[in-house]
Amino acid sequence: MTDNVLIMGIGNVLWADEGFGVRCVEYLAEHWDLPDGVTLLDGGTQGLYLLPFLENADTLIVFDAVDYGLEPGTLKVVEDDEVPRFMGAKKMSLHQTGFQDVIATAQLMGYCPSRLLLVGCQPEELEDYGGGLRDVVAAMIEPAVQVALTRLAQMGHAVKPGRTESDLLADPSIMHTAYEDGRPSEDDACRTGDARFFPAAE
Repeated sequence: MTDNVLIMGIGNVLWADEGFGVRCVEYLAEHWDLPDGVTLLDGGTQGLYLLPFLENADTLIVFDAVDYGLEPGTLKVVEDDEVPRFMGAKKMSLHQTGFQDVIATAQLMGYCPSRLLLVGCQPEELEDYGGGLRDVVAAMIEPAVQVALTRLAQMGHAVKPGRTESDLLADPSIMHTAYEDGRPSEDDACRTGDARFFPAAE
């Protein structure tokens, strides 16, 4: 009997490399046919709203941008008790619940998955609102996904090329390809604010 596995990407796609985890689960859905018992979830920045999803999972695999203090684009995998202390490269605001808090709350309530696997990528840039993944980080999406696929195979889950449909992923309008294809040119984009409300100093 195989475990129920929750594969989750967390982060904010609006802050450059912070979107790494979300883009990983999108890539999985677009390229791999996952079997019953494996659930894909764009966890975004939902914080404690993610708790119900953890309740039915035996194994949790998380993709995230993690500040390990390594070279940008470096992948590092940690497991089980080591996971909470590494989660998350950045909180978007003081009131946002970090995923460490989600895991701690699930443990307190008695339904934290018994196995945790964090596939983290060292970001290059976070302080770029509206920016996309930097090339060195985007290049690690496929290797990160391969880590998860290897673990699924070890657990007895048969994965094959194809697609996985899920209503737990982001709206198509902000999926990676649509998001980047819709990006205006550097000349047309306003990256400092609306000139109608932030006029340039004379």
